[in-house]
Amino acid sequence: MMIDSRLKGIHEGKTGIDPEQQVMVDQFTASMGPEEVDDLLDGACTLIFMFMTWLRKAHEDHDKDVIEYVVPNLVATLRMMPRSIRPEAIPTMAGLVVAAGTGLSPSLWRRQYGDWTEEEMNPLEATTVLLAEQINRITDDPDFATRMITEALSRLEEA
Repeated sequence: MMIDSRLKGIHEGKTGIDPEQQVMVDQFTASMGPEEVDDLLDGACTLIFMFMTWLRKAHEDHDKDVIEYVVPNLVATLRMMPRSIRPEAIPTMAGLVVAAGTGLSPSLWRRQYGDWTEEEMNPLEATTVLLAEQINRITDDPDFATRMITEALSRLEEA
């Protein structure tokens, strides 16, 4: 839901985060225990994996390499956000995307480097939003990425 909200804000031309929404997010995250935080991080990595899987298949349909087309764009965009994204977090986000683009679990890839840091939270969210936005642009549908995740969750509940 948070990713969908960020995407809608981008399309509406909003800059920054809605203060009321930020208070709700802060309250929600403050109420979480360590296991719940780990689950949230794994969920973000799962979204990255799902988005990169979709992007890889879409690029393969056109005989293109997903890493070649997605990673440079992602890195360039993250570099344009120096107030929100610290430069030292960008290689980690690129690594997550490369791992996912080659079929590896971003969560498992990340674990080899230790615990997540607070400085990596904004870049992780931005990476997820940027991948979703790229899918939405490719499909020319501003809700495609959100719908794709919602449908996948619905199929899981039915199983």
